[in-house]
Amino acid sequence: MAISIAQTNNFNDKLKELERRYEQLITRKNIKQDRYNGIYQRYKYPVLTADHTPLFWRYDLNPETNPNLMERLGINAVCNAGAMKWNDKYLMVGRVEGNDRKSVFGIAESPNGIDNFRFWDYPMVIPETEDPDTNTYDMRLIEHEDGWIYGIFCTERKDPEAPKHDMSAAMAQAGIARTKDLVNWERLPDLKTNSKQQRNVVLHPEFVDGKYAFYTRPQDGFIDTGSGSGIGWALCDDIENPVVGEEKIINHRAYHTIKEVKNGQGPAPIKTPEGWIHMAHGVRGTAAGLRYVLYVFVTDLKDPSKVIYEPGGYFIAPQGEEYVGDVLNVTFTNGWIKDNDGTVFLYYASSDTRMHVATTTVDLLLDYAKNTPPDAMRSHACTLQRNELIRNNLELRSDLSHSTS
Repeated sequence: MAISIAQTNNFNDKLKELERRYEQLITRKNIKQDRYNGIYQRYKYPVLTADHTPLFWRYDLNPETNPNLMERLGINAVCNAGAMKWNDKYLMVGRVEGNDRKSVFGIAESPNGIDNFRFWDYPMVIPETEDPDTNTYDMRLIEHEDGWIYGIFCTERKDPEAPKHDMSAAMAQAGIARTKDLVNWERLPDLKTNSKQQRNVVLHPEFVDGKYAFYTRPQDGFIDTGSGSGIGWALCDDIENPVVGEEKIINHRAYHTIKEVKNGQGPAPIKTPEGWIHMAHGVRGTAAGLRYVLYVFVTDLKDPSKVIYEPGGYFIAPQGEEYVGDVLNVTFTNGWIKDNDGTVFLYYASSDTRMHVATTTVDLLLDYAKNTPPDAMRSHACTLQRNELIRNNLELRSDLSHSTS
């Protein structure tokens, strides 16, 4: 279909305006939020959104086939991104969800880790198994000591045992792929466990007793954990035949806490001289639905299945616009980066819609984990715990006052 010169000019004008707005968004400088709690620094602007995806991912840019410059393959959200440092760039592998509800994995890179994230030209192509995935999402990136980079992700398929009329019953398992260049991916078999369903599975970055080690989240249902009771730990002899037996629960759910409904490992833990630092999500029920927050714990350096520190309460919870999105009241992470100087970039999603960044350091995380009191579990004990802090502070203030008078 031929189009007129006027139509072509109109098309070009619209495209230029789209490109101008896109560049303005991508190159916007991120700034620190005013609020600081001594533990981490949040940044004001989201680092990835649906609008950060390239125009040529969404629009047919051919005026002959799309004279009205319509968005042909819309994108609903970018969230739940794995992360790693690669060739001195800060990379996120985002869950890019189309308007059709299917997710693809897109790699975006930044020169500084806090802004100017640009997607690579093409989404990642992850091969299918003999039982094709309906949807894949929430990839954790792990640089393993065996020399491979692993992507561990959730693979979702319709529950074959569900009645034909039930279009919501799904099966979740852990998909495994690996690469040496982040472009060419080899798909391995899905992780096999004794649990009916698996979500939030993460590969430990080192061998343990000569075996591959996985953090799991055994659960009975696609959404409900059922008898599943927390973050599991399981060993595997052969990553090319990924089968695990016992799943030892190393971090339990608990009544009337931030993780009473369910909890799950975030990214792979960070190794320090004092132990492995973990970031996880905890879920509790509210009158308005489920609330997802992030929390920290540390495991033993030689025995990563042994928790040695766990501060009480949450580390990060939704604030401001983070409350609003496709799934309300959610913060979720499956990606962080530790720089050589000890800076940690924590990439977290809000409400299954957008990605944010907060920065901290290994030293601050260890201080927080070691010296923040654990959850006292009962109101009376929590009152005594807080009163002790208040009393110590008031006594310190009194001592300072006397010393300066």
